[in-house]
Amino acid sequence: MATMTMLEQVPSEKPGARTVKDITTITTETSNSASEGFDTKSAVEIARIINHEDAKIAAAVKKALPEIAMAIDTVARSLRDGGRLIYVGAGSSGRIASLDASECPPTYSTSPSQVQYIMAGGPKALASASDVNEDSPEIGQRDIARRRPTRKDIVIGVSASGRTPYVIGAVEYARARGAKTAAIVCNYNTPISDVAEFTIVAEVGPEVISGSTRMKAGTAQKMILNMITTGAMTRLGYVYDNLMVNVHMKNAKLVERGIRVLMTLCGVDRDTAIRTIKSAGKSIPIAVVMLKANVDKMEAVRRLTKSDGNVRLAIDDSRLEL
Repeated sequence: MATMTMLEQVPSEKPGARTVKDITTITTETSNSASEGFDTKSAVEIARIINHEDAKIAAAVKKALPEIAMAIDTVARSLRDGGRLIYVGAGSSGRIASLDASECPPTYSTSPSQVQYIMAGGPKALASASDVNEDSPEIGQRDIARRRPTRKDIVIGVSASGRTPYVIGAVEYARARGAKTAAIVCNYNTPISDVAEFTIVAEVGPEVISGSTRMKAGTAQKMILNMITTGAMTRLGYVYDNLMVNVHMKNAKLVERGIRVLMTLCGVDRDTAIRTIKSAGKSIPIAVVMLKANVDKMEAVRRLTKSDGNVRLAIDDSRLEL
């Protein structure tokens, strides 16, 4: 809720400037005619209206596929060259970004430092709202500065409105330091597009609850982030065929998944798969290369090092090119 102090701190608007004050003119903040009288609807009518609106999301994301592909290759190159993917977001957008970053290590055995997130308000804002921090580009610049972005990194600002000052400040700072930059938004012609090198736009239209961008906009953002990290990790060779060969076996479910991956890819029985995984130091990529290329552990490690961890290229003993 906006306090009187916060209202008094809203800056005067320069003629022609695009600021948070004119947020009601953007699509995600406008009223949705499909949900008029929403509070008078039955439970099944509410669910039907939301479902009908959600059906529009994939089509909106589809229009952004060329830019998503650009992000996939840029992220893959950055990670291959020792750089990082750093998401910056606030509110729901930041929480969605944090989820994507946190799921990369268990899925692809990446280091937590490779895919990171910066959230307005810090980690505590993941569980409780800290929206006032969104209004400060200076805080965004300060928070990204602590990560010391370089030309090896890519910084992606995630903002449904495309106008969040915190995210804009962080992306602008990162680009000035030589980092590659992108933005993921749900409106066209937004201020962050003037700052980022390229922008992924998924215009999902007005929300069922006006301005509640955790709904269609949030779903679109989650879909896009899934595509970017899944695509980048696949391009890096952490997926073989459509299987998770870089799975990190930290619990019983993941151990079983690793065994099944080896059995499926290499056509071996369970005992052979378990024996090979043990001799590979519990590394599925090493075990796959050992069986597929018919080499010992030392040679498998050499090949994986040469291919920058790309399993398919390690089997062929060739180099990764992006």
